[in-house]
Amino acid sequence: PGPAPRRAFQRLADGSGRLRVPVVFLTNAGNCLRSDKAQELSRALEMQVSPEQVILSHSPLQLFSQFHQKCMLVAGQGPVEEIAHNLGFKHVVTIEALRKAYPLLDMVDQSRRPKELPPPTTGFPTIEGVILFGEPVRWETSLQLIIDVLLSNGNPGAEPQDVPYPHLPILACNMDLLWMAEAKMPRFGHGTFLLCLEDIYKKVTGRELKYEALIGKPSTVTYRYAEYLIKQQAEKQGWKAPIRRLYAVGDNPMSDVYGANLYNNYLNSVESCDSILVCTGVYRRDDGVPSKTEQCTTEAVFHGHRDFCFDPSLVQASYIVQDVNDAVQLAFKKENWS
Repeated sequence: PGPAPRRAFQRLADGSGRLRVPVVFLTNAGNCLRSDKAQELSRALEMQVSPEQVILSHSPLQLFSQFHQKCMLVAGQGPVEEIAHNLGFKHVVTIEALRKAYPLLDMVDQSRRPKELPPPTTGFPTIEGVILFGEPVRWETSLQLIIDVLLSNGNPGAEPQDVPYPHLPILACNMDLLWMAEAKMPRFGHGTFLLCLEDIYKKVTGRELKYEALIGKPSTVTYRYAEYLIKQQAEKQGWKAPIRRLYAVGDNPMSDVYGANLYNNYLNSVESCDSILVCTGVYRRDDGVPSKTEQCTTEAVFHGHRDFCFDPSLVQASYIVQDVNDAVQLAFKKENWS
């Protein structure tokens, strides 16, 4: 990050470099461990960020204990098995392990096809659910094998009978269609992968793919988890007064602003959750702050997920500022803090 994030966090820290205000880092990244992301943030911001302050797209899955004993197929990249075990899942099968167990399923890449007919698979567990952590590397392999698992009720080596419906439970993390990397144009995110999966399932079966849970921004589950962690931090820091107001800072109207505004509509234990949009990422403001925020946040094309209805008011930020340092200054001003 440039100087603005460092300045912002100097404001938030005390003399010894520890945060004096409860802060959580909410990211839709999900292909790593919390501890790795905390280290990366500590280095970038030149201050101590603990894993408890980091919420990755999959972090709230810790609360989904009803699935922790089930045999789950996990898709994504990075250390997906380790991530799943850290979240409490006891039995996980990767796409790679499934491919190896059933070599005839993955047929697109001719160089990976088995040269002769493999022996029948024995002793492979029945899959009871699917976790989609993030975009995988070989989309055709993951799409094919996930569909195979859904159509076969977790036994992709069996002769298919009727298509089971409702299908096995699917837990999906991060529904961002696009994200901003170093390229001038946005890149496909996990939301694009989900779109492919939903459309293939619908085309093949004539039915809608259903999610047991969709987490990561903008889902309210993620913001509730953030509030829970912020309250824990406040307690640790010895704050006596309850937390009344939350400020959510982000650069993406469709996930950061939408999520904060959606959460603001469903609050029960805090008074407000203000959304502050910064212009240093996905969202760019050409010049000057327009008098009406709707001029810059109304999108003609809906980039949100299929299961989140589009409400134009939810992508309108409470405030638009240049960068995260301005966002922190604004929150301090609103709270009458020095």
